[in-house]
Amino acid sequence: MAAITDFLPSEYGYVVLILVFYCFLNLWMGAQVGRARKRYNVPYPTLYAIESENKDAKLFNCVQRGHQNSLEMMPMYFILMILGGMKHPCFCAGLGLLYNVTRFFYFKGYSTGDPMKRLTIGKYGFLGLLGLMICTISFGVSLIRG
Repeated sequence: MAAITDFLPSEYGYVVLILVFYCFLNLWMGAQVGRARKRYNVPYPTLYAIESENKDAKLFNCVQRGHQNSLEMMPMYFILMILGGMKHPCFCAGLGLLYNVTRFFYFKGYSTGDPMKRLTIGKYGFLGLLGLMICTISFGVSLIRG
């Protein structure tokens, strides 16, 4: 049985490290939601606060939504990184770093309580995803062509 290093480029390690960096970012965002629960008095298992019951509902919901959106995007981001990185590891690592940084700013902007602030820098994350899609398409085409 061939070792995994026999068919993955050595630069694939960058892809792995960028994905682990995102895991740390995700844990940090989750901790921010936990802190917001205490600050805005939103007990578990309540996913979103109700404005008629909590004067700080919008503030909490923006923090929660910033993290939730990141969780929703994570499977697509991970699969594009993993597959696209097999053929284009350095380019995917760069695009992944762009995505991670923009996700941080997306979350920070959302957490202000003004949802539009998530897009100030966060909107550029979609460029990273688009680039990752192109890399993954390239990998798929190269597999088909043999």
